[in-house]
Amino acid sequence: PGNYQPTVKRTEDAFQACNDIVACFQERARVERQYAQQLSEWSNKWKPVVDSSPLYGSLLKAWQCFLSSADRLASLHASICRSLVSEDGDRVRTWQKDTFHKKLFRGFKESQDIETGFTRAQKPWAKRLKKLDKARRAYHKVSRKEQAAREREEHAQGNPDVAIDKQKKILEERELAQQEAEKVRARYEKVLEEVNRYAPRYMEEMESIFDQSQDEERKRIVFLKQAFLSIHKHLDITNNESVRAVYNELHNTLMAIDEHEDLRWWKNTYGPGMPTDWPHFQEWTPEKKTKKGKKKVEKKGTIERSVMIGGVRVRALYDYVGQETDELSFKA
Repeated sequence: PGNYQPTVKRTEDAFQACNDIVACFQERARVERQYAQQLSEWSNKWKPVVDSSPLYGSLLKAWQCFLSSADRLASLHASICRSLVSEDGDRVRTWQKDTFHKKLFRGFKESQDIETGFTRAQKPWAKRLKKLDKARRAYHKVSRKEQAAREREEHAQGNPDVAIDKQKKILEERELAQQEAEKVRARYEKVLEEVNRYAPRYMEEMESIFDQSQDEERKRIVFLKQAFLSIHKHLDITNNESVRAVYNELHNTLMAIDEHEDLRWWKNTYGPGMPTDWPHFQEWTPEKKTKKGKKKVEKKGTIERSVMIGGVRVRALYDYVGQETDELSFKA
């Protein structure tokens, strides 16, 4: 009796397990959010350094692609965080609310129903067990009494110090004890037979209640399995097409590093292939007289359009902030 309590408690344990599952993956969601934030912070920190680095061409694009990939991954992990909380967490909470109905004071209706069923099915059995235990204790008591009478009889027989009348009395006591033991034994066996005869019905009724509990537990396991699969789907970035696209693009960018093209660009930009402006005879032409204000505007426009360095006209390909005192700062 009462050994069904773990099955009853299983319902309350399942409710607590739901709380733990939600708390567990809410914490994982915070980890995902923190990772996304750290990726963004890392990318933002290094972006200006990379953009102004001395690298150029396909090599620079490859380095920049690591940062843009991090930004995309940050968005992905932020979405994982939202999915764990708003989809998976809310789904478990909603199912938990619909599946477990709290009683006014303590416990759950589902637990009470199972416990009531077990108690009702076990009540006749417990009553018979109590009766059987009483018969067993009575039999054991009378058996001890019979054993003591037998030992006294064995001690008195052939003992010249015990009178004949005394021996006769001891014999009668042993016979009475034996008769009493046989009578109590018969009652004990009868009660035991009743218990054994009732056992199949008891087992059937208890198993019926147990099967109800098993069915409820089966539904819980099936639901939690689906919940775990949903969490797995959100966390498994190895099968996420967005992640594949990020790393495929990064890989393709890295594979596109072309040392020949980069060296050719450098040669044509800063080496022998760059545009040249060899010295040549320049005829003097008298300057046209113009108003001072207009002349200043034209001069300023000329400065903005081009810059002469070492006799060569150049233009800025990208924005740059001078890092040293002898370096220029300019806009593209």
